[in-house]
Amino acid sequence: MARTLTSVLGNSQRLDGGAMFGNAPRAMWERWIPPDDQHRIPLACRCLLVRDGDRRLLFETGIGAFFEPALRERYGVVEDRHVLLGSLAAAGVAADDVDVVVLSHLHFDHAGGALTAWQAGAAPALAFPRATFVVGRAAWERARAPHPRDRASFIPALVPLLEAHGRLEIVDGDRSEVLGDGYRFHHSDGHTPGLLLAEIAMPAGPVVFAADLIPGRPWVHLPITMGYDRYPELLIDEKGRLLGDLVARGGRLFFTHDPDIALSRVARDERGRYLPVDDQPTLVDLAA
Repeated sequence: MARTLTSVLGNSQRLDGGAMFGNAPRAMWERWIPPDDQHRIPLACRCLLVRDGDRRLLFETGIGAFFEPALRERYGVVEDRHVLLGSLAAAGVAADDVDVVVLSHLHFDHAGGALTAWQAGAAPALAFPRATFVVGRAAWERARAPHPRDRASFIPALVPLLEAHGRLEIVDGDRSEVLGDGYRFHHSDGHTPGLLLAEIAMPAGPVVFAADLIPGRPWVHLPITMGYDRYPELLIDEKGRLLGDLVARGGRLFFTHDPDIALSRVARDERGRYLPVDDQPTLVDLAA
């Protein structure tokens, strides 16, 4: 049976444009993604559903709806319901149907959707009770003992829930035992230690879940980084290696935070600059 890819949206977010574009001047970035009157830009939390035989694999979970109302407002989360669960249901997949959840890292805008929606007086629980969760070792250790710089980006309840869940694969190399053939990982430390970039083998060329190494189309341009990145120069070097490799192999990028586009092929122009082409706003059972 063919492997297919479907993009599924989670809760959306609005964050400060200056923080999202790091050292890029506003006169430049506001042409790419116009800000609102609070200087925030719209961001998707887009996840990738892979149907692989009789398995249902989910790459990331977005920010979800675990925040209490005051924190939801602070972090610019737009919807109060768990949007990802509704998006999966619209694609014919219930939470109990998900076999594997792959988390590039454990910042709340990528892993928060792994939790049930906030309810007053109720403790959080895992939203995908049957799934095996896959996370990189360095990212796992960072979540267990965060640095002050990004401590607020982690969810204190998530690590103990995953430990108690009993179905957790911590990845050291470029392969996952639970994912098996057709999947590999690129590792990145520029944004956060141990970021996992999942590569999925497809007939028309590999697809890489770009996570926060390349959160959307504007960040394909090598010099563009985020203010949230740990080591921007290292990130640019990592990005350059990945993009060069994907150009050589006809590869594509899946964007989690781009407000409009899910997938682009990577090309290089006559000046040697990397750019996204063949943009696809959504994926529905893509088999190529």
